[in-house]
Amino acid sequence: MSIQQAYNQWAVQYDTNENKTRDLEAKAMRSVLSGIRFSSCLEVGCGTGKNTVWFAEKAECVTAVDFSEAMLAKAREKVRDFRVSFQQADITGPWTFRERMYELVTFSLVLEHIEHLEPVLQKAAASLHPGGYVFIGELHPFKQYSGSKARFDTAEGLQVVDCYTHHVSDFTRAAQANGLHIVAIDEYFDDNNRADIPRILTLLLQKGE
Repeated sequence: MSIQQAYNQWAVQYDTNENKTRDLEAKAMRSVLSGIRFSSCLEVGCGTGKNTVWFAEKAECVTAVDFSEAMLAKAREKVRDFRVSFQQADITGPWTFRERMYELVTFSLVLEHIEHLEPVLQKAAASLHPGGYVFIGELHPFKQYSGSKARFDTAEGLQVVDCYTHHVSDFTRAAQANGLHIVAIDEYFDDNNRADIPRILTLLLQKGE
């Protein structure tokens, strides 16, 4: 099953299933971006719109992108806001959402499914105004080292989504190669238990002025 097919199937239950990674990443994203002002946002991998609602409250314009038709259908049901435009696209191919430049580009639980980071961050940087930000929220590589992957149950059994492990240095090198400097790197833990393996890694990057 391809990644796209997996997310199309997962969409039916994505919002209702217990998912610690989804929920903690959403909290982490809000924490990291709460002090950042932005009027335009490109949300790459909007899924069912779990974060889109929050972006629409803060920005005048949100372009919410996903390659799963079923995920986008759920997001459109959830978010009915004139400030939000939904688009279907595969970010490993040419970007079709280039009608404007953005002050914020976000990737939430997306880049683990992308093999090569540099081409994607190159496109993100090209879509940013000078001084704009890139937010990345991912399943922490420490979790991946221990065997954790995106997965969900179906009537046919457990479905495990194809993932690539990106080390922290992979993110920082890809960012720096594309003119994005590191503002902050943070880790988030289940129940804030810092004696455990962190679940979520976030990076906040900024394009040079």
